[in-house]
Amino acid sequence: MSFIPFRSPIAVLASIALASALGACRADRAETTGSLYPTDYRARHPIVLADNTRSLDVFVTGTGHIDPRQTADIEAFLLEFRRYGRGTVILDMPRGVSPSLGSAVERTGAAIRRLGAESGVGGRQMVVTGYAVADPFLASPLRLSFRRMEAKVAGQCGEWPQDLGVGNAAFNGRNESHWNLGCAMQSNVANQIADPIDLVRGRPEGRIDSIRRTGDINKLREGKDPSTVWRQDGRTSVKSAIDN
Repeated sequence: MSFIPFRSPIAVLASIALASALGACRADRAETTGSLYPTDYRARHPIVLADNTRSLDVFVTGTGHIDPRQTADIEAFLLEFRRYGRGTVILDMPRGVSPSLGSAVERTGAAIRRLGAESGVGGRQMVVTGYAVADPFLASPLRLSFRRMEAKVAGQCGEWPQDLGVGNAAFNGRNESHWNLGCAMQSNVANQIADPIDLVRGRPEGRIDSIRRTGDINKLREGKDPSTVWRQDGRTSVKSAIDN
């Protein structure tokens, strides 16, 4: 004759709680590819599309003119606004600079507004505001900014949940990479993406070159090779140059 061992209600509740906890851990591990967190850096630090601010600092040079380098930067910035920007361009001018820079700042701001009008970003499309400088004797730029959609890393780089200076047997036993691994590279890739829509879908095919296609078809019908032969000036081909 066998007896079922008696278990107190506390033990039963503890067993149920432990089973629930283990079930939750199992579900988390299944969602994160069998690890406590995603082992792939692309899953830990995914690149997402988010609303962000695009800005450009224009520094005062000389008596308030815009040098060719900054002129090219402003024109490229305004072109990006016309393509991808929303709302208006904000021209944030420094306030409280030294008296020797005050007139130069105003002339630089007027030159930026004039350049914006020539680029098709004038009138109500450019709003002028001001900000208080922290030190009037330091270089305080005029800042252009607008809102646009950009690609960025979803989380914050530089987070280290595990202490690299102290050994952790549990962490080492799981053979997992550290959390911050790959975050900087993902940020660099995101910063190089000109059009974030390219991450969502491919671009449509462009128009075909009907003249080139017709010529290639005619060459194929005549038994000729339609491929392009590239030559350098003064040399018919690499083979003939070697033979000579």
